[in-house]
Amino acid sequence: MTKSKLRKIYLGKRQMLSVAECETASTHIAARVFSDLDLSRINVVHCFIPIVRFAEVDTRPIFQGIWSKFPEVQTVVPRVDHETGELESLKYGHDTELVSSRWQIGEPAHNDHVEPSKIDMVLVPLLCFDQRGHRVGYGRGYYDRFLRKCRSDCQKIGLSIFDAVDEISDASESDVRLDFAITPTATFRFKN
Repeated sequence: MTKSKLRKIYLGKRQMLSVAECETASTHIAARVFSDLDLSRINVVHCFIPIVRFAEVDTRPIFQGIWSKFPEVQTVVPRVDHETGELESLKYGHDTELVSSRWQIGEPAHNDHVEPSKIDMVLVPLLCFDQRGHRVGYGRGYYDRFLRKCRSDCQKIGLSIFDAVDEISDASESDVRLDFAITPTATFRFKN
């Protein structure tokens, strides 16, 4: 199935989730992040702040877990630069003041950037993904452009409420593939 068809289907599936279902799925995903990934050698993690109205994976337990279990790890979050169309990474901690973006997404009020070359792990929001590590997001290409700027050894990990689809038919080899995808029930590792 194509990205556009999958995007429509999985946006619909997410809209059908109750708040409790989303919370339960997010709790299981966070537990898998800490049981299945090695954060001991990570210095900087880029992770999204969820868009609640889109029923995205709630990443707050992941941030809380990193801050308590791995206090030496720097956490950063994305902000879209609307002039360039690029994602920026801004430092984010438990006391960071957030402001609401034009899309009602929480973003740090400061401008303390971290360059993509410094990031060791990126946790990517997904609508869905396939068995080869290709992914479907919202279709604006922010993460594709951002991930191309990261180091080749930066771990790219998708977080999805739903399991893998067999194949995204219009995925191309130029798309940035995931190294892992984590769902409430499984952790997928891809050979890239």
